[in-house]
Amino acid sequence: MPVLVASDLDRTLIYSAAALALTMPDARAPRLLCVEVHESRPLSYMTETAAQLLTDLGDAAVFVPTTTRTRKQYQRINLPGPQPAYAICANGGHLLVDGVTDHDWHARVLARLADECAPLDEIREHLMRTADPVWLRKHRIAEDLFAYLVVERELLPDDWVKELAAWAENRGWAVSLQGRKIYAVPKPLTKSAAVREVARRTGAELTLAAGDSLLDADLLLAADRGWRPGHGELADSQWTAPAITTLPERGVFAGERITREFLRAARGETPAGPSR
Repeated sequence: MPVLVASDLDRTLIYSAAALALTMPDARAPRLLCVEVHESRPLSYMTETAAQLLTDLGDAAVFVPTTTRTRKQYQRINLPGPQPAYAICANGGHLLVDGVTDHDWHARVLARLADECAPLDEIREHLMRTADPVWLRKHRIAEDLFAYLVVERELLPDDWVKELAAWAENRGWAVSLQGRKIYAVPKPLTKSAAVREVARRTGAELTLAAGDSLLDADLLLAADRGWRPGHGELADSQWTAPAITTLPERGVFAGERITREFLRAARGETPAGPSR
């Protein structure tokens, strides 16, 4: 039976220049491969070693990119290795099959959101009414499914996100702070539900996963084995679970380690010991 590998992308497998966390002398920095270009500029990277590992993983498992990005944002990424047959975008709101949206899946998601949580318009109105222009830089709606703000972190009041999360909780929504973005996402909109659907379609009996943010917690809990890097919301809150391996690596080296662990597990090899 195939092994399914469902991985978050940003700050898990791929990294912006600001998130690389290269702390060594420049002469010892790893060779990097650019995997995303936006507006004619390089945007996201992985190490060349991680790129080779991911290529090998594509031959050993069903690799499923699993992201909160919109479909348009995801399609900017050019990962090494075989083209994934499945990809999950918009935090589970869209399931791509050979690059094409599965409209039946999307309709099922919309029906569940309508039944279980407050409408997007209510959330958007609250965000715009309470966000301060002093620290708010952008307000975006993603795929008509959820909202996010781009903020100046150093100007963001410490309690604002906590207050937003408490308000959203009573309306069936979750809040996540990732870098300069604050996400408000309906609780039924999950990566794990879409991953279970892919596992059903592929007949996978073993699911592996990785992620760094609170929006990845359900994905990790749904997997048979999971990994989280030494950075991100989950690390900051010291979140863990019985089947989760917490890695010490931070930044782009965490992405390399995660890819290596995926490949070892997909091949049935013994887990590696501590690294770097």
